[in-house]
Amino acid sequence: MSGEQVKQQYQKNIQLYQPKSHIIKKGLKAFIIGGLICTFGQWLSNIYMTYLPVTQQEAMSFMLATLILIAALATGFGIYDRLGQFAGAGSLVPVTGFSNAMTSAALEHKSEGLVFGIGANMFKLTGAVIAFGVVSAYVVGLTRLLVSMLINS
Repeated sequence: MSGEQVKQQYQKNIQLYQPKSHIIKKGLKAFIIGGLICTFGQWLSNIYMTYLPVTQQEAMSFMLATLILIAALATGFGIYDRLGQFAGAGSLVPVTGFSNAMTSAALEHKSEGLVFGIGANMFKLTGAVIAFGVVSAYVVGLTRLLVSMLINS
């Protein structure tokens, strides 16, 4: 058997053991769960604007804080992990996924103490997201400033 035939036979053999990809099914689950989380957030915001004397921006802040709290509690009780396994990226994209990442890191390292455990390790995963967000905001803001200066001059 030549080297090329061995490679082809290997590819045939390995295809038998590889899991089948269900991209459409996974994408649909992620879309639906992510949409439900966002719909629930909008519902919370509408409830806050209806029953509290707040503006839309203040209601959005309350809604975000509530979603972060619910996600942190769900992570602590192990509910959010099961949701993440089912929904995939649909549970990670909204702000609840960010809350889950921070809370799970804090829970994982709580035995090492408040400072060296929780404080030092809570931002390992999310620190990169925060840094990227700050740098992106700076670049977009600077670009906007330069474009407005060019247009106004």
